[in-house]
Amino acid sequence: MNCIFCKIAKKEIPSEKIYENDKVFCFLDINPVSKGHTLVISKKHYENIFDIPENELKELISVVKKISKKRKKELNADGINLFNANGKIAEQSVSHFHIHIIPRYKNDGINISKMFKQK
Repeated sequence: MNCIFCKIAKKEIPSEKIYENDKVFCFLDINPVSKGHTLVISKKHYENIFDIPENELKELISVVKKISKKRKKELNADGINLFNANGKIAEQSVSHFHIHIIPRYKNDGINISKMFKQK
């Protein structure tokens, strides 16, 4: 398999590891949206939310919460955005299920709400 996230989880490609357990691997995004932008992935390859077994998803989201709290405190962030895309039409950039933890800071210039405004 030629999945970059699988290679990162197996440590075949270097990354800035934030956390790891037997099922989940967390590392800094190589193109961060904000300081501390972290990716949380399953160590097993699942393409998207539709493929990952519920028990693995529960483990992963539990780690997302743990790391979100830790990053918010460590980085003195004012908030956190979580982001996940599933499928090409949803702009999933890597076909390996992952959740972005994006720390937010006052006046950081990121405007997520534009995506959700009705026209």
